[in-house]
Amino acid sequence: MLPKEEFAPEEETGTDGVAPNDLDRALLGGEPARVGRFAYNYNTESWTWSSTVARMHGYQPGEVRPTTELILRHKHPDDIAKVKALLKRSSAPFSSRHRIRTTTGEERNVVVVGEIVNDENGEIAATRGFYIDVTESVEGAVQQGITEELGEIVAHRAVIEQAKGMLMAVYDVRADSAFDVLRWRSQELNTKLHTVAEEIATQLPGLLNVHSSTRGAVDHLLMTLSTPEEDGDEGLADPATG
Repeated sequence: MLPKEEFAPEEETGTDGVAPNDLDRALLGGEPARVGRFAYNYNTESWTWSSTVARMHGYQPGEVRPTTELILRHKHPDDIAKVKALLKRSSAPFSSRHRIRTTTGEERNVVVVGEIVNDENGEIAATRGFYIDVTESVEGAVQQGITEELGEIVAHRAVIEQAKGMLMAVYDVRADSAFDVLRWRSQELNTKLHTVAEEIATQLPGLLNVHSSTRGAVDHLLMTLSTPEEDGDEGLADPATG
């Protein structure tokens, strides 16, 4: 099945897929969504992008129709070659971190993730995925006046933080960007945020299938890890012996 030719405009929604309340605004820092969808059809060389991706490039929704020429024109000159390579049919699925320049010349850092879309014959026909704007780190402070609504989020914070950590490691993004991805999928699925987090935390480890050599490097890091205080404490007595 090929991607749809148009995306529905993205509306501001909260962590549960409904209009944001005070809790949502506090957790999200009052910022608009920084995750948006795109699709590219290899056969027709046509693009579609969501309202959020259009705004990332400096356009209002519907102001322009994306083309390969337009997409590449917004890439940072040092990143164009890498992006061009990703446009080949054999490149998807992919994950790319690069820079774009908006219509006003502002430079923004994005992570772009794409997956393969096959036609009815099983041939690669398109790629689709999402942009994550990782330019700014917004730490949402919990506002005063939030009462029992905070309880549900707090009750599930452990699994949400676990899923965030996994996405941070996989995509090399900061905590707020990983949360944006969770929130975005929660909105699209109209599913509780913690439910999405639980699915990711449960299924992602099996999908990664970490090679033993990679685990060895992590083992070494854990065994040799030290803090600045420990590095300067050679002359102190062993606490176990006094």
